[in-house]
Amino acid sequence: MEKFYNPAKSEWAKILKRPTQTIEDIEETVNQVFSEVRTKGDTAVSKYTELFDGINLLQTKVTQEEVTTAAAKVSNELKDAIKLAKSNIEKFHAAQKTDRIEVETTNGVKCWQEKRAIQKVGLYIPGGSAPLFSTILMLATPANIAGCEEVVLCTPPDKNGNVHPAILYTAELCGVTKIYKVGGIQAIAAMTFGTETIPKVYKIFGPGNQFVTVAKQLATRYNVAIDMPAGPSELLVLADDSANAAFVASDLLSQAEHGADSQVVLVSNSKSLMEEVEKEVTNQLAVLPRKDIAEKAIAHSRLIYVEKEKDALDLINEYGPEHFIICTTNESFFTEGIQNAGSVFIGNFTPESAGDYASGTNHTLPTNAYAKQYSGVNLDSFMKSMTFQKISEEGIREIGSAIELMAEAEGLAAHKNAVSLRLKELK
Repeated sequence: MEKFYNPAKSEWAKILKRPTQTIEDIEETVNQVFSEVRTKGDTAVSKYTELFDGINLLQTKVTQEEVTTAAAKVSNELKDAIKLAKSNIEKFHAAQKTDRIEVETTNGVKCWQEKRAIQKVGLYIPGGSAPLFSTILMLATPANIAGCEEVVLCTPPDKNGNVHPAILYTAELCGVTKIYKVGGIQAIAAMTFGTETIPKVYKIFGPGNQFVTVAKQLATRYNVAIDMPAGPSELLVLADDSANAAFVASDLLSQAEHGADSQVVLVSNSKSLMEEVEKEVTNQLAVLPRKDIAEKAIAHSRLIYVEKEKDALDLINEYGPEHFIICTTNESFFTEGIQNAGSVFIGNFTPESAGDYASGTNHTLPTNAYAKQYSGVNLDSFMKSMTFQKISEEGIREIGSAIELMAEAEGLAAHKNAVSLRLKELK
């Protein structure tokens, strides 16, 4: 991990640069796949599944028999763990429900707001080297609490054309209505346009690699909403001498093992802690099954010494990490001062992986500094707010003349007339 000591603010942007490709580097490929899926449907999906995933599938929709068979392959211990996580996620997201908001703004003018579920949502679940069945918990659970009518899931097949058993078990447990063995750009395109097999959805959720991230952004050009730009995983740990170096190293590696393009950062006011963490990273990395992947991520990660807490906070807010761990004696300064982070983890016994799996918060979070303007997935992500109003005769008398004057000032005669006719009727 590259080290920096009290870097000047002018150097922050360079030091904190993510190891990601620019959109221009991969947009041409994404556009090509989108264009073909839009015009050729399932034929194009099959073509790119064979090209990218190395498997030619006659049928992409997962059958009930496959789901039942998969469930039998999941150990009871893992099933219990998944159910525990689901219970906590349900509790946290159900608590986010809000009641109808109603107010009489003027005598006879009643306005209210109600929430409605998005009817059709699509979930993208990465497979590949790490089948992220936990992401199903994070997406399908709030979708069901919200009341989404159709929950479509796409996930890439393995080289034998199968989906990891835990993915299928968790999908059924969480009420997913349709599951498809389709991954990558073609999955996002299929849910954007709809094909002969895969339905079009109104909003797409889920993390993915840089190609999936760009594909989701392209989907927004075709009247499909997305949760957020969510690309390669990242973690920033803030630690002082009160932190446990082994714990810090384990957290850094937990994100580094996600992918070669992941990034982890340690910010500290203790040079001795930085040295201890670096040693621990080396020792723990040596025995990781995903060592090769983690090593590549560690190679473009950072150890940053910042002497002053205010400078450290400013640097972290500039970075806008997806995950932010605080292990300092003065934790309140940072919990109160953090403005830009996807999810915050506080104290030596709050590992980031708790949020990934079972604490109850959502792990689908903004990356690549999008935490500056995006929230992580929550219950409202699966809903939309609708406003209502009902005006009585008294109400239209109260606000009618104001509407007429404003409409006339804007040169919108029909707007004015819509009120004038009603006021005339009441005379």
